Formats: sequence, C-alpha cells, structure tokens
Amino acid sequence: MRKGLIVFCLLAGVIASCKKDLGNYKYHVPAAPQLAGITDSTVNAIVGDSLVISPAVTLEDGNPAKDLVFDWDISVAEEARSDHYTGYPLRIVYNLKPMVRNAKITVTDQRNGIKYFYKFKINGGTRFSKGTAVLSTDKGITRLSFIRPDSTVNPDLYHTLHNEDLPANPVQLFAKPLVYQENSVEDYWVICKDPAKQSVIIDGSTMLRKRYFGEQFFKPPVPMETQAFNGAQGIPTGIINGKLYLSITSTAPYAPDFGKFSSMQTGNYYLAPYYSRYNFFFGFDTIRHGFVTFDGGGNFMGSDYQVAGSAFNPANLGPGELLYMQVIPSVSYAYYKSADGNVYEYTFTVQMSNYDLRTIIPSRKRVFKGSALLTPDSRWQRSSVDVFYFTSNDRIYRYNPVNEDLRPLDANFNGKKVTMLKLSTDGNVLTAGIEGSVVRLDVSVGKNGNIAGRVNGIPGAPVDIISRN
Repeated sequence: MRKGLIVFCLLAGVIASCKKDLGNYKYHVPAAPQLAGITDSTVNAIVGDSLVISPAVTLEDGNPAKDLVFDWDISVAEEARSDHYTGYPLRIVYNLKPMVRNAKITVTDQRNGIKYFYKFKINGGTRFSKGTAVLSTDKGITRLSFIRPDSTVNPDLYHTLHNEDLPANPVQLFAKPLVYQENSVEDYWVICKDPAKQSVIIDGSTMLRKRYFGEQFFKPPVPMETQAFNGAQGIPTGIINGKLYLSITSTAPYAPDFGKFSSMQTGNYYLAPYYSRYNFFFGFDTIRHGFVTFDGGGNFMGSDYQVAGSAFNPANLGPGELLYMQVIPSVSYAYYKSADGNVYEYTFTVQMSNYDLRTIIPSRKRVFKGSALLTPDSRWQRSSVDVFYFTSNDRIYRYNPVNEDLRPLDANFNGKKVTMLKLSTDGNVLTAGIEGSVVRLDVSVGKNGNIAGRVNGIPGAPVDIISRN
C-alpha cells in the first residue's frame, strides 16, 4: 500500500512537470538580417584605392547598429589564407593582386548568438585594367604611354614611374597573357633591339617594371637580340638572335620557373621575325631563303616536308628579304622582295599531321600589284577574310589578293607618315599611328577607312599598341 502511494506521487509529479513545460514549445523564429544587393553580387575594387562596402541593412525585430556584429573575409587563395576585417561598413585600402576573389560577410545577432552568412565576389582591378598601352619612339627615345577609357593620356608613363628611359629601337609591345587565359594581359614585354640595354617586362596591372628581360632566362644568351614573340595559351615563345626559344612548362603554371626560357632550339638556321605557332612551328630561314618547320616539341625539322605543286620552291625562294608572312591552316601568303628588285606574292597551303608539318602546297607566285607603293618600313595587317592593309608613307592601302583589288583608304593624315597598324579582332577597326596620335579607322563592311576617332598627346611616333576593354 505504501509502495503504491509512492509510485502514484511520482507519476503525479511527472505529469505536473510536463504540463508546466508546455509553454516552452511556443518557439518564435528571430528575424534574419536583410543585406540589400550584396548576396551573390560582384563588387569592383581598384588596387591602391579605398574600398567601402556598405549594403543597406534591416532587422525586422531589432536595431542593426546595436544588435548585429559584422565580420568580413576576403579569400587570398594563392597564399591559402583569408584577410579578415570586423565592423560596419567595410572600409579598407584594397591591396590584393588584381583578380576576382571570393568574399563572405558573417553577421552575428548578439541577442541570441545566431550567425548569418552572405557570399559575394570582389573583382580587383587597377587604373590600368582598361585602356590602351602605346609604345612609341620620340627622337630616338623609347616611350611607353597609357590611354585611359575617357581618352586622357598618361604620356611617357614608364619614365614617370621609374625615372629612367626604356631601351632604344622598339620593335614590339607583346602582351603576355595569363596561363590558359587568352586575350588577358599579365605582363607587357617592351621588346627593343638595343645592344647596350635589355628589354623590359612590365606588370600589366600596375605598369611597374617587373624585371629586366635577362631574368626571363635560366641563362640569358650573350649577346641578346630580341626580335619577335608569341604567347598562345599564356606560354611564351620567341625569336632571339634568329633562333627559336621555347619556355619551360614542366612545372606548375604558377611556379617561379614556369614560362622561363631555357636554351635555343638548335640547328643551322636564322629566322626572319615572322613565325606561326600551331601544333608545330613555321618560319622563314634567311640562310636557306625558304620556309622551315619545327615539330611540336620545337625540334628543328628544316625543309623536311613534302612539296605538292610546282608554282615555286618553298624551300628556296632565292636571295631576298621577307617583308611579311602570316601562315594559317587554310590559305597562307608571304610577300618577298627578291634580288631582282620585285616584290612577289606567294600563295600556299600547309597540311599538318599530328605535331608536325607534312606537306606544303604552293599554288601561285606573282609580282605583287602594290610593289611600287612599298617602302622599307611599310607596316602590314591581315584580316580573317584575307584582306590586307599596308602603309606607304602617309597613306594606307587595302588589298584583296583574290581579285587584286588595290585602293587607298579614305583617311587623310595631312602628310604625316603612318608608323603603326593594328587591326581589331573582329576586323572592323584599323588603328593607325602617326606622329603624336593614334587614329581609329572604320573598315567595317561598306566602309573604306574613314576616321572614326583620334587620340592626341602621344610622345613621338607610335610603334605598337595593346588595347584592353
């Protein structure tokens, strides 16, 4: 009896406790903070400038300024770390390498300890991420300037930043892309033929000198004449002292040695400064006076190819000088000034097999219709539809090799010599350089090179340009 009473009392106590606890299950979900326009968005930042991020914050049942704590994390993936900041708004001087970075805001509600996460991206750039770099020569001194998107010019920027002149005799402004990122600009290579001073490599984001060209080699050649460079897939190749140089790709793409030049590709040849790079390399040997190839690994194959046609002998065009050549997988052209004084147009196709060239098919040799117009320093460009443009003192000519249509463009430069040509990727805009200016010409369908825009204030005569949009 007594035992049953004890059990009854215990059960009654449990029931009473459960009834008393019923109110604890009437749970109220706290309101989440709302950050306007930040989640999954991209914020632009300029390296070296202030970055302020202050999304509008609302909290339905509280005071954001009093109840919320903000933590900001910006990923620095290349160093396996994050930069951390606390407070609202985020207000920093952005000092990370230009690229798109992952970022996160952690908002903590101090009333209950609940954390909320908001992910976004930061697109870091510089004042030089958009615009046009212009290489020019001014009374024998090499200048590097920058045209901003609003057409204002920073003239002679390299000297302004470094208080020294670039090497003399500029020949190319090469945009070295990021690895496997075509059309990007990691570095500018200022390529000059100056026996007394090395060419220079400039950071594409800051325009500051990154290194002198000798540091691009494990062991730089002496002497070193830099001539022409290419950078397919961000992997540079080039012609130096008439020899083909390949860069090291056996390390990780971001290792210090990746992209450096080792030794030249051996062989008895001296290349003209025009070459093409596909699964193999195609060039012109000034010793043989003919076309030569290298296999995909860069081994010199010389004229070890088949010839299917009798229009001319591609292995030996005879003594002369190659004026211009661009080899593509379909119809290719070369313009060659022969010892007889004539400029000849050579038309041919190449057939490749795996990683080397097997056959050249010569189809035509004829005197170039524009021979009399060419000068020793004529500049050339070729469009994707096989229309050529070349300069002749103060004029630019358009030439179609299919029907030999040759005509001057409409642009009038008032007697100023054209020193540079650059055709846009889509073939619609031809940019010309004259003393003190770069001029945009409309060469789209139905247009004949009328002037569409001009930027003045370039020191000297332009040699080459790189545009970033």
